[in-house]
Amino acid sequence: MVVPKIVPPKTNKGKRALEKREPKVFENPKVAMLIKGGNTSQTVTEALKDVGILKKPHAITYKRKNIVRPFESEHSMEFFSDRSDSSLFLFGSHSKKRPHNLVIGRMFDHHVMDMIELGILDFKSIAEHVGSKVPAETKPCLLFAGEAFERDEEYKRLKNVFIDFFRGPVIDTVRLTGLEHILQFVVMNGRIYIRSYRVILKNSGCKIPRVELENIGPSFELVMRRKKLASDDLFKRACRVPKESKIKKTKNIAHDPFRNKTGRIHMERQDYSKLQTRKVKGFKPLNKGKLEKGEIET
Repeated sequence: MVVPKIVPPKTNKGKRALEKREPKVFENPKVAMLIKGGNTSQTVTEALKDVGILKKPHAITYKRKNIVRPFESEHSMEFFSDRSDSSLFLFGSHSKKRPHNLVIGRMFDHHVMDMIELGILDFKSIAEHVGSKVPAETKPCLLFAGEAFERDEEYKRLKNVFIDFFRGPVIDTVRLTGLEHILQFVVMNGRIYIRSYRVILKNSGCKIPRVELENIGPSFELVMRRKKLASDDLFKRACRVPKESKIKKTKNIAHDPFRNKTGRIHMERQDYSKLQTRKVKGFKPLNKGKLEKGEIET
């Protein structure tokens, strides 16, 4: 086996490019590739375009058609992943056997880890929904409903792929007014429904506002077709967390899900007789010498 020769970078730009690709304790937001197949339909083209809008700015769109068959050969997807430094992909194609076809997947170390093929039964684009939209780069709130997401192993892995694909950047805090976008995934009778809502906060007469949801698109009705899932050992290896990112346990100190530090302080019981209070002349002790001489008038 011939080992490829590694040529060190000669410019600062090349060094910075390699530093971005180096493994990190806290990963950058995952980038998704949106790839067209050799033959696509208008539905698939619009679906890829709308998913690209949801993923902005962490999306790379390949505008040219690529004759790729992910389930038959994974080398092309791995080549694209290595070239664009992307760990997620969405491949669209259309054929008589598999009409309006989408393949969603993810990589581990630039090798295909999970791939799930979804068929589009019904689709409504963002342009077909009337109303104001959500600002770009808004982190969505992901909601999942359906027993299959909790019981079926295949749908469990699909749920994990959806979370990986649409979760966006990791944040430390959540602001109520910043919760503007909701993506809902529902499994019912073998169908997968995806809806996108804009959150509207209205006055309710109290501190907690009244919440209304407006469908802003895109809307999908999907069915699961083929799938290629990673083994348990590979999945466990991919989910491994580095030691540096784990918070060390300290006595009386805890962290919430957003990594905010909270502590508990233990103090001794306070002696109230030594408590400093407000100084008032009437509360001062009388002078014993004046009492003996009888100088103090009653």
